[in-house]
Amino acid sequence: MSQLSLKHLEKSFNEAKIIKGIDLEVSEGEFVVFVGPSGCGKSTLLRMIAGLEDVSAGEISIGGKVVNDLPPVQRGIAMVFQSYALYPHMTVYENIAFPLRVEKLPQAEVDKRVHAAAKVLQLEPRLQHRPGMLSGGQRQRVAIGRAIVRQPKIFLFDEPLSNLDAALRSEMRIELMELHKRLGSTMIYVTHDQVEAMTMADKIVVLDAGVIAQVGSPLQLYHKPDNIFVAGFIGSPKMNFINGNVTSADGETVTVDLGELGTIALPRQSKAIHGQSVTLGIRPEHLTLEGGDFALTITPKIVEHLGIHTVSYANLPAGENFVALFEGDPKVAEGQPTKMGFAIHQAHLFDEKGLAVY
Repeated sequence: MSQLSLKHLEKSFNEAKIIKGIDLEVSEGEFVVFVGPSGCGKSTLLRMIAGLEDVSAGEISIGGKVVNDLPPVQRGIAMVFQSYALYPHMTVYENIAFPLRVEKLPQAEVDKRVHAAAKVLQLEPRLQHRPGMLSGGQRQRVAIGRAIVRQPKIFLFDEPLSNLDAALRSEMRIELMELHKRLGSTMIYVTHDQVEAMTMADKIVVLDAGVIAQVGSPLQLYHKPDNIFVAGFIGSPKMNFINGNVTSADGETVTVDLGELGTIALPRQSKAIHGQSVTLGIRPEHLTLEGGDFALTITPKIVEHLGIHTVSYANLPAGENFVALFEGDPKVAEGQPTKMGFAIHQAHLFDEKGLAVY
């Protein structure tokens, strides 16, 4: 049985439809990440699961029980927000204990749960401190502790790391992954940062304008995107796209005319047909200076030397942006024509509607 089930879920604000018929199953113990650009509906969807937004249509089930009409406190969930939302006049102990005070649990049980959460989050030395004495990462851990003590069926995280600096965000990502392993709880995490999604998730749900573009493991989405939206969203730098036309397709090999860049033959089964307008996709990190099945000459206009890798930016003859990422510090210079290539099996092909055909 799924821990969380969404069926034909919709949400509208007056005439504006934000969530447009979402179906999703989340298994017990999964770490699921909702990812997508700003305005795609990911936070709205999370708030609907939490009970903070009404459902316009469809059904939400938690542990096999429909919860559409249940208030948040009765859904067996705990939510951690982008804002820490801590009480500044209370100690860390009292901030974590607050939801248990509301439930009027005995002091012995409160003390047991608070200390257990503090131990997991390494907050025991800070229990008598107030929030103003804590770092940003410690405050976020207190907010997470307040969720843990409720012993929920599902944890919901709404961009909890976005207020932290880059270094602390990386540390907190690791802490959250370790927390998930220790607790074994179901966690649903919202972010617009695809790096967070790729590093943390068991399963990623990519949202695009209120619909699910694709669901899968991080590597499934990286290697086999269903459409051009997912291909461009997952991966950093984003995938390069080159417009072309199919000149032949016999079911075993697809030949694509890429204009001034030449013609490429893709020896793999495809849904492409002769005369079809298509888009070829290749990831920047799959380009190499050591040759490849398909070679091209690119003149970088900007080159970033970052030590661990080098990134070059250019424009193709037809105007498309073209980014290449190379390991180390190779001899790539601005304004200098550079030969590079890629392996054909790493190329992607999309039709006029943006759906993968290869």
